[in-house]
Amino acid sequence: MALLLTERDVAELLTMDIAIEAVEEGFRQQAEAQASNSPRLRLPLGKGAFNFMAAAAPGLGVMGMKTYGVFGAGGAKFYVQLYSTENGELMAVIEANTMGQIRTGAASGLATKLMAREDSSDVGIIGSGFQARTQLEAVCRVRDVKTVRVFSRTVDRRDEFARWASEVLEVSTTAVDSAEECIRGSDVAIAITSAASPVIKGAWLKDGAHVNAAGSNHWMRREIDSDTVMRSRVIVTDDVEQAKIECGDLILPVDKGGLRWRQVHELSELVSGAVQGRHDDNDITLFESQGVALEDIATGIRILQMAREKGIGREVSL
Repeated sequence: MALLLTERDVAELLTMDIAIEAVEEGFRQQAEAQASNSPRLRLPLGKGAFNFMAAAAPGLGVMGMKTYGVFGAGGAKFYVQLYSTENGELMAVIEANTMGQIRTGAASGLATKLMAREDSSDVGIIGSGFQARTQLEAVCRVRDVKTVRVFSRTVDRRDEFARWASEVLEVSTTAVDSAEECIRGSDVAIAITSAASPVIKGAWLKDGAHVNAAGSNHWMRREIDSDTVMRSRVIVTDDVEQAKIECGDLILPVDKGGLRWRQVHELSELVSGAVQGRHDDNDITLFESQGVALEDIATGIRILQMAREKGIGREVSL
């Protein structure tokens, strides 16, 4: 019997704190050679694409995949299937839009926990879409954030985001009129956009800043300029092999010879302690979030465990 979990079920069960713990455990398993990740595959479909990503974590007793189709402005529907690594049985099918939104924020939260200065309290976030909320929430979970500035192209949306963050996250948030005003002075700078060209410039970053670039996962798109990359003493991504395929922020500096892939580390190396998140308070650090299946199955198995404990979801006989 497999458990079917809907978006509503996921929203009832999954919190940001749980997601950060789950994602960290997934990368810890990878560091201990008890988990592996396969880069995303995109199958072109004329006006859209079918996306497939998979991972296995024997240390957590789970393997699985996330699939979704992208068709223009119609949005995507995400589904995660979890299988047992003991007997191969299908354990769960999860509607994963909400889960994906939270786990993407959680990965940035984990990176911030391991890379940002301990005294980080000022955040600049570019982007005010549905993913932006969990990005900021996750950073607020791991650092004592006092002030936030938000910028996006649409005035109404950035004003709405500022109101939401002030009320829900209880952190003083101001909508500003430019990307530069948003980022200058930030201890943590976040880019969570669908921009094709950089929205964060390295010249704006103060010494000691940490950057989460979380919106772009296509080789043709960039959220940060090459100066940001070159100023970063520590560069981390969730999966280097996937970044080689779709991280435009890093592919361009590598192609131009300013960066080598061996200088880019994986989040699992930070979790294990093999790599330091920063060497001193003046370091600029960078996390490039691509979104990987290991994050999905690590979060998914936690959701499944909680669902079984609380009797949530619908059993499906196959």
